[in-house]
Amino acid sequence: MNLKTDGEVTSRTTTTVKHLLSFDVEEYFQVESASAGVPSDQWDRYPKRLGPAVDCILELLAERGITATFFILGWVARHERDLVRRIAEAGHEIASHGTNHDMIGRLTPDAFRQDLIASRKLLEDISGEQVLGYRAPTFSITRETAWALDVLCESGFVYDSSVFPIRHDRYGVPDGPRFAHRAVGPGGGSILEIPPLTMRLLKSNLPVGGGGYLRLFPVRLVGRSLRAAERAGQSGMLYLHPWELDPDQPVLPMSRVNRWRHRAGLRRTERKLRWLLERFDFTSVRQLLQTLSSSALEEFHYAADSCG
Repeated sequence: MNLKTDGEVTSRTTTTVKHLLSFDVEEYFQVESASAGVPSDQWDRYPKRLGPAVDCILELLAERGITATFFILGWVARHERDLVRRIAEAGHEIASHGTNHDMIGRLTPDAFRQDLIASRKLLEDISGEQVLGYRAPTFSITRETAWALDVLCESGFVYDSSVFPIRHDRYGVPDGPRFAHRAVGPGGGSILEIPPLTMRLLKSNLPVGGGGYLRLFPVRLVGRSLRAAERAGQSGMLYLHPWELDPDQPVLPMSRVNRWRHRAGLRRTERKLRWLLERFDFTSVRQLLQTLSSSALEEFHYAADSCG
């Protein structure tokens, strides 16, 4: 792919399309890649490092007058209530990332429902604002766990951002829609679904929307994907983790592959984020919710035996 011709991402251009910026607020030791070596009953043994990274993000966003959506883990909210308040007081949207970073497949529907209720109540009590959105840990709503869409609908959530339309060893619905749509669970529950950004390449979806993909791929590739979304009249969803702006975090007990996944490109994250903020218009899901919901949205059925 020739990125040298990608002149459209060298500076900010005028467009009516705003993109979505989100952060999954969890500690560096709570990632799925570390779950085997750092079980949740050992989390208290590790130093908390979220505060400075979140403050750096808040400063970057304030410089540009940008609001974002922060999907906050309930465990973090319980242990660092002031962090949640600082995010909310800066004008950003507070959303749920669950309670203990459990992948959906490890929960029963009842346990998931209780997880949703507990995390939302905690976040609303601290922030004083209604929680409308949810993102599953490790994008773990798949065809096999599509029942979670029904539970989210029953629990009154307005939108979800948990389905990644890619192939991956842990998650993904590769034939799922690439942009905002109505996700229908096997029980008929329907909810606004906002997948992370992908680009179409060789008849498949290349994940470019954030996290390790943003750290590993050239940032201009992300820029090209955002411009392509604009031309299609669509808002691209980007996501990052505050720990990705903390390259000096302790090394965790992980497999060699997982350590590489977790740490590769950490020193480039802040620079790439700055590059994107200088060239694109971003906002929170809450700010764009009316536009997203009023569009003529595609309806996609996520039942395990459905082909979409």
